[in-house]
Amino acid sequence: MSGTLYLVATPIGNLGDFSPRAVETLEAVDFIAAEDTRVSVKLLNHFQIKKPLVSYHEHNHVTAGQSILRRLLAGESCALVTDAGTPAISDPGEDLVRLCAENDVEVIAVPGCCAAVNALAVSGLPTGRFTFEGFLPVNKKSRRERLDALLDEDRTMVFHEAPHKLVTTLEDLRAAFGPDRRVALCRELTKLHEETRRTTLEEALAFYRDNAPKGEFVLVVAGRPPREMPSVTVEDGAEQVLALVARGVRLKDAARQTAEATGLSKNELYAAALARQQTGGPE
Repeated sequence: MSGTLYLVATPIGNLGDFSPRAVETLEAVDFIAAEDTRVSVKLLNHFQIKKPLVSYHEHNHVTAGQSILRRLLAGESCALVTDAGTPAISDPGEDLVRLCAENDVEVIAVPGCCAAVNALAVSGLPTGRFTFEGFLPVNKKSRRERLDALLDEDRTMVFHEAPHKLVTTLEDLRAAFGPDRRVALCRELTKLHEETRRTTLEEALAFYRDNAPKGEFVLVVAGRPPREMPSVTVEDGAEQVLALVARGVRLKDAARQTAEATGLSKNELYAAALARQQTGGPE
């Protein structure tokens, strides 16, 4: 019979956040797979846990995952931990979970800290619907494409960022979403110097240009605000399109110009104006 993989969330700063159930799980498993064994051994020593450690991280997860899977299939139990937070969330642990799912190995989550959820909770921004984006791509083209895909996102967005990249990321977020978009910058969550700064992208950028960022950040960015309803109907817009057509503007161009002026859909305006033309409406 196969063993069980336990996803054990670890503290993101304060060791007091490690749950009794998490401690009991680490004490009970046969071995522990850790992102960095040097970091995890400090946690284990604090709670006086003595268990074999194996390395499982971004650079070895393919081979290490197969090795862990073989041991699970042989009946051993394993706890997967990261340096901080919940395994398998924006983390190569998701590949190990997939392997287990494909091989009918039971996976059980032992919940605990998650920096993204903690930051969202204290952000002061809407929390009912949100999207977790993790770290933005480093490549400029890929980063621009990711941000372009988020231009119409109306849910609250959560990003991770390192201190040395924060200013550049704030510049890119401001360029994409505008200077007045609300943001909460959560720094060093659960640690001694924990801080949440609630401001705009423009004000955040000005502050951190003058004050060197320190510590790991979670950025919680407001989604796109609701668009105002157009003040004119499609029928009214179609009349404007046909008025432009009467002055010699091509129908396609007239629909585009009217869409830009009214906020109505270019395709809807084009279709409505074309229908009027075909049924003998104003030319």
